Amino acid sequence: MVIGVLQEAEPGETRVAATPATVQQLLKLGYEVVVEAGAGDASSFSDAAYVEAGATIGAPLSADIVFGVNAPAKAQLDGLKQGATLVSLLSPRLDPAMVEDLAKRPITAMSMDAVPRISRAQSLDVLSSMANIAGYRAVVEAAHAYGRFFTGQVTAAGKVNPAKVLVAGVGVAGLAAIGAAGSLGAIVYATDPRPEVADQVKSLGGEYLSVESAEVEVSATGYAKEMSDDYNTRAAALYAELAPDVDIIITTALIPGRPAPTLITADMVASMKRGSVIVDMAAANGGNVEGTVKGEAVVTENGVTIIGYTDLAGRLPAQASQLYGTNLVNLMKLMTPEKDGVLVLDFDDVVQRGITVVRDGELTWPPPEVQVSAAPAAAPKAPVEPPAPKEPMSDQTRLGIVLTAAAIFFGLVAISPATLVPHLTVFALAIVIGYYVIGHVHHALHTPLMSVTNAISGIIVVGGLLQIGRHDDTITAVSTVAILLASINVFGGFAVTRRMLAMFSRS
Repeated sequence: MVIGVLQEAEPGETRVAATPATVQQLLKLGYEVVVEAGAGDASSFSDAAYVEAGATIGAPLSADIVFGVNAPAKAQLDGLKQGATLVSLLSPRLDPAMVEDLAKRPITAMSMDAVPRISRAQSLDVLSSMANIAGYRAVVEAAHAYGRFFTGQVTAAGKVNPAKVLVAGVGVAGLAAIGAAGSLGAIVYATDPRPEVADQVKSLGGEYLSVESAEVEVSATGYAKEMSDDYNTRAAALYAELAPDVDIIITTALIPGRPAPTLITADMVASMKRGSVIVDMAAANGGNVEGTVKGEAVVTENGVTIIGYTDLAGRLPAQASQLYGTNLVNLMKLMTPEKDGVLVLDFDDVVQRGITVVRDGELTWPPPEVQVSAAPAAAPKAPVEPPAPKEPMSDQTRLGIVLTAAAIFFGLVAISPATLVPHLTVFALAIVIGYYVIGHVHHALHTPLMSVTNAISGIIVVGGLLQIGRHDDTITAVSTVAILLASINVFGGFAVTRRMLAMFSRS
């Protein structure tokens, strides 16, 4: 079968659906590849580079499988042959007219922005790969408009405070923005209605700001859900408090298939400092910021720049095309099980079923819902019977032990030389005092006590070394055992203490 790669008809689109590198991978799957002339020019991929990779330059609309980035223009759709398979970003959730048009054509249409968010489909997830690039590019655009340092500096000419960046929405784009802003030295804050992202924010050096609400819970789909008025009110109060203090706000809040929620109001924008910057990454779906102009950067009356670019990923066209092309290659690997260049559409596979909008002219949208949980439910635990209560030691037993120990002690004193009696007395007192002191210490403090025992064990080692040289086999044997056991205690104590201290040290 032949794969055709379209030249994008949408004005300003710089990406292409295949690169010379991905063409080579498609050829290994048994396909032939036809690339439309000039398709890769905007991404710096020449026609000669495609030919060198093994593709041919020609008419892609006559191919069996047609790759595109955006939804093709009507003229391109009309040029598709009967039974062709179209793979592109069709936005079926937001463009019902496109879905209706596709259902009238004798083709199969697959939308790469409908890949279900499951682990097995991560290699096909175009939204994530593009959002990653867009989040990085959003910080670059903000830095250009901001015109100041992100990192703090202390120079002979004075001190420069670090920029403060607020990222609203911690999806893939938000995490990429947090990482990019943090690497430039900014102080980064982040908010999101999904509490499970707090650790991800922290791992990138940001500070997670939670909105205290009973509605906040772990996401069941991996996406943020539409929140209630109570949550939105609390979040708005947080944004209103932060807006005058931060220098840059990057909003990424999107709910699949719905208009973008408004997070930053005009009053919040008016409260920001002159020279501040807002990058509204949801501008294509209506925007998260009041005053956003789709596809443009505007400056408000108080000097705040609001960037509403919708082509952030396309502003890094070579890398965006490579990632998108790799997503398509992974789809072809899934749908070409024999690697013989024959496409096999398996509707029993939730991934293939989920992205198919039309199959041979039959409408298959919307697909069955795929339940995805970011926090899998824990398996029910088997009931554990409580241990039987320990019988307390009776007074008679305790008294018997004490009397026996005393009798043994006095017997040793009676048969010992006079010089050994004081040592036995000290030894007995040490056992009693040590029992009552250490025995009543909480278990959490037993580890610090290891460092104290190092000194005691060290004295034993010294004593053993002094005695081991005696011309007596019994004394030598006892000294050797004492040195061995005390040394184990010393080295073990240092190892445990070091691990304990490492818990409190910052990596």
